[in-house]
Amino acid sequence: MTATPALLPTTVVGSYPQPEWLVRRDILLGRLVPRVRAREIWRVDPEVLEQAQDDATLLAIRDQERAGIDIITDGEIRRESYSNRFALALEGIDAENPGEITSRGGKPTQVPRVVGPIRWRGPVERRDVEFLRANTDRRIKITLPGPFTLSQQAVDAHYGDEEAMAMDYAAAVAAEARALKAAGADVIQLDEPWLQARPEAARRYAVKAINRALEGVPGPTVVHLCFGYAHQVKDKPASGYSFLPQLADCVAGQISIEAAQPRLDLGILRELAPKTILLGVLDLGTPEVETAEEVAARIRAGLRHVPAERLVPAPDCGMKYLPRDRAFGKLRALAEGAAIVRRELAG
Repeated sequence: MTATPALLPTTVVGSYPQPEWLVRRDILLGRLVPRVRAREIWRVDPEVLEQAQDDATLLAIRDQERAGIDIITDGEIRRESYSNRFALALEGIDAENPGEITSRGGKPTQVPRVVGPIRWRGPVERRDVEFLRANTDRRIKITLPGPFTLSQQAVDAHYGDEEAMAMDYAAAVAAEARALKAAGADVIQLDEPWLQARPEAARRYAVKAINRALEGVPGPTVVHLCFGYAHQVKDKPASGYSFLPQLADCVAGQISIEAAQPRLDLGILRELAPKTILLGVLDLGTPEVETAEEVAARIRAGLRHVPAERLVPAPDCGMKYLPRDRAFGKLRALAEGAAIVRRELAG
């Protein structure tokens, strides 16, 4: 296996652009992130879809390797969104008769309807991990939607108790995470963007649900939170997250945050000690590709608050909505910027 740098290993948050020949990007870019099935996104016929997704996943793997990223994912190429593939595979979900909620952006959105106890049926992403492990010698990460976010992206027609529903989601996520570790994943990441959108509910039970979702899951484990894809959310508050310091109490060893686009005040990172921080140093909201020196400057800013042993440079969020050439250029700048700072630390 390719050696991972002891200091400032680079990674991605999760997604990488799906090729134009695989997805209809006009549809992808023109709608909200799907919570229910969105078969219309795929360009290829169902009988060859898995093969096409495999081919596109190989492109994502090779791009990350060529860019010099140390801990890679499968690019989430097989997913219509970061959450719906796993969410719709659980028992207790009526995927054919969705409910409706108001999205984080204030728009009506169709979501799964919970009609019975949430239960894990068996591995959903195991083949994704096995395929990734078989096709790279880098360390690999797989992502799952977190239990709090899953509970916020559903209509409850069974529990009558949102915390109870979140805890059953957590048990399902834990079972999946343990299966993915067994299949060869080095790192498990839970995506929890709704912590920021629903801070009141998050304060009541999000950490409890996250801890249940990581129960029995060997490390490294990560919780990612953000303000939303840059493609959809242009203005992000530099003042900080409505829910972040509370994650110091979760069992995940690493917290992933976006900081570049909102120009976040990094002083808040001190409140997360002793967590490792995946620090967003790529602004995905700008068409310009950062230079390696710009990335290095953002890493140095992070090092004023977090020791190098606990800092992992990363993009702000998933790169799904970027043009592929821009995503690759930004990842290359990420790797080169981290290398600059590594040399400074060694010197």
